[in-house]
Amino acid sequence: MAQVPRAVVVGGGLGGLTAAVALHRRGWRVTVLERARALEPVGAGISLAPNSLRALDVIGLGDEIRELAAWQGDGGLRTPSGRWLMRTSTAAMGERFGGPLVVLHRATLIDKLAAQLPEGAVRTAAAASLTDPGDPGDVGRPARVGTPDGELEAELVVGADGIHSAVRRTLFPEHGGPVYSGFTTWRVVIPVPGAAFASHETWGRGRIWGTHPLKDGRIYAYAAAIAPAGGRAPDDERAELVRLFGDWHEPIPAVIAAARPEDVLRHDVHHIAEPLPAFHRCRVALLGDAAHAMPPTLGQGGNQAIEDAVVLSGRSDPEGPDLAAYTADRKPRTTAIGRKAVGVARLNMMRSRPGILLRNATVAVVSKAGPGLFLRSFDGIADWRPPQPPYASDRAHTRETPA
Repeated sequence: MAQVPRAVVVGGGLGGLTAAVALHRRGWRVTVLERARALEPVGAGISLAPNSLRALDVIGLGDEIRELAAWQGDGGLRTPSGRWLMRTSTAAMGERFGGPLVVLHRATLIDKLAAQLPEGAVRTAAAASLTDPGDPGDVGRPARVGTPDGELEAELVVGADGIHSAVRRTLFPEHGGPVYSGFTTWRVVIPVPGAAFASHETWGRGRIWGTHPLKDGRIYAYAAAIAPAGGRAPDDERAELVRLFGDWHEPIPAVIAAARPEDVLRHDVHHIAEPLPAFHRCRVALLGDAAHAMPPTLGQGGNQAIEDAVVLSGRSDPEGPDLAAYTADRKPRTTAIGRKAVGVARLNMMRSRPGILLRNATVAVVSKAGPGLFLRSFDGIADWRPPQPPYASDRAHTRETPA
């Protein structure tokens, strides 16, 4: 093995950049290959739960992100008419899980991660292909990655190239890959002058909507609805939102009215229904959506990618990574969370009127028992702690009111 071990990360998203930063801190020489011409993430927000914030503590970014993000305050779950089914509490989450749920723009986190890497470590407009997974038992056979500028050799390759991962297809060509989850999503990040509201998610019949304020004054909103795969609005996606959600409670119509057609992003949702046999092969490890894409209904897709990255770095000693241990650490956890997300998606997208009445009544009963009963559904998820100690402070990140 080379004196300074080399790692190539394929994909410059949240998981790939977190892995690059974590490996760099452990003494690896890291190259990130991003197919796009710039690190310009999809213009949407992301919720970070206490589990991923603790993972970011390990690379020294947790406290900075907590300060930059909006803490999700008191809000809850509503019906399309505006009736509250359940109230949530920042204080209750902090007390149960040792930290907040925060929301920020993906671009903010991408920028902060990229700034932790040496100059030149990130190469954009660099389509990559895995040409040889290498042999961990043969010091003289590193993995090889093809790029437009030639081939790179590495003692570790990290496949963080998303749900349609080419690295995954190379490692596991027999695997069926992702399947359509049955619904599509819309997302916007925009200013909405005069809007005043509590963070909320609203469940309708085969449709949901969520609205959350960002710390910079903009609003992050998302919607989802059952739809055929590959469908598109006959005119534009903003008009589609008006048709689907325009008669729901405020601030939903105000958010839609403030959006321009070009502000609205639409993406079909896919997930990996059949788990991969492993998250590694030879000198290559997969993480995030490349390994275990899941529906966004638990808000854990990006969170689990960040977890993956920090755990992988902990298993990647410069003398030689233990990728079998990484698979053993991550596959059971992400498989269970992915299956739970699929179950929640079925609940969110329910279309049967009797089923919806029962669902809403059950949620209301649970709400009357207090936020603790609802928060139990995140036990084993939001309370996760990284195996290695953080570089940042390990204090309990709780407070009564959001920043």
